[in-house]
Amino acid sequence: MKYLRTSLHEAHCIFKCKVEPNATIGEIKSMFHKSHPQWYPARQSIRLDPKGKSLKDEDVLQHLPVGTTATFYFRDLGAQISWVTVFLTEYTGPLVLYLMFYFRVSFIYAPKYDFTTSKHWVVHLACMCHSFHFMKRLLETLFVHRFSHGTMPLRNIFKNCTYYWGFAAWMAYYVNHPLYTPPIYGEQQIRLALIIFLFCQIGNFSIHIALRNLRPPGSKTRKIPYPTKNPFTWIFLLVSCPNYTYELGAWFGFTLMTQCLPVAFFTLVGFIQMTVWAKGKHRSYLKEFRDYPPLRSPILPFIL
Repeated sequence: MKYLRTSLHEAHCIFKCKVEPNATIGEIKSMFHKSHPQWYPARQSIRLDPKGKSLKDEDVLQHLPVGTTATFYFRDLGAQISWVTVFLTEYTGPLVLYLMFYFRVSFIYAPKYDFTTSKHWVVHLACMCHSFHFMKRLLETLFVHRFSHGTMPLRNIFKNCTYYWGFAAWMAYYVNHPLYTPPIYGEQQIRLALIIFLFCQIGNFSIHIALRNLRPPGSKTRKIPYPTKNPFTWIFLLVSCPNYTYELGAWFGFTLMTQCLPVAFFTLVGFIQMTVWAKGKHRSYLKEFRDYPPLRSPILPFIL
């Protein structure tokens, strides 16, 4: 038997228990939860060092650098909320808000424009593309994505919703404005933008399916993603996070289609954020897999 002593730095108390060498961190969290109900497992961070990284739930005691008596440190992660709930909330908002501006509900524009429709067909096309994008995200959240972490801090839902809902309202206000003018190069520009948008939407969905198939249901196993028979996945030869590459391409297409400054700004901010995520995941791949393909860039082939 191993003796486990968990020092609860934030709680200023000591929790001691006897566990088998093959016990996991997840089991220890459950035992701790029974003694301290206010800290459910998803809210706990267990570490070997107060300033170290959180241990994974599947980590086994006998595989950790501890002796017969182990000391772990606890940190309260705060109130948690499921990833699915956050995604559904942050994606539903832009869908509803954009449609409100599209239908020009009262109180948004001048009263004479209430519930009128735009005379420009690109405005209707933009609404269909925007709605399609967020409907796709909602359906992927429900039926495609497999999350390695079940929850995130509750505060994230407010931050994420402010970002997505705020930008959606800002973009929709100008694209659906009665004084909106179509792109300068007219129909040719719009058609090219639509092709880019649809191509990247299909590519993004293809990557999500490929990533989903790497992880069996209920598993947190990480594998190196490789191209499949689907041509849209061949970009894995050059990029670590092609889902972000295609996402960027889709919003570039939407920017080209609408030729609207708020849309361009949203695309730029999204590109910066996705680059940060892609670089982090790329570093993680390099650290975890010694045989990781050396030619891959985080998000843009040979560039970034």
